[in-house]
Amino acid sequence: MIKKLHEMGMRSEHAYMAAFASIGLSVATWMTSLKAEPGAGIARADRWGIFIGEWAPTFFGLGLALSHYEQSEGTLLAGVSEIREERAAM
Repeated sequence: MIKKLHEMGMRSEHAYMAAFASIGLSVATWMTSLKAEPGAGIARADRWGIFIGEWAPTFFGLGLALSHYEQSEGTLLAGVSEIREERAAM
C-alpha cells in the first residue's frame, strides 16, 4: 500500500501536512459546532472535534511509513540534492 501511495505521488511531507491540517481543522470544527448549534450542546461539538482529530495519528503514521519507504528507495533526499546543485551552480 505504501509503495502504491508513493508511486501515485504522495510523499511523507504531504502526509505530515495533512496531519497538522487535521489538528487545526479539529479545533475549528469544534468551535464552529459550538457556535452554529448552541442547542446541541458541548457533547456534539466534542464528537465532531474528536472525529476529525482522529485523522491526525493516521496521517502521521502514513508519513512515517512513507518516510521509511523513501529512505529505503533513496528518494527522501533526492529533491534536496537537486536544490544544492542548483545553488552551487549560481
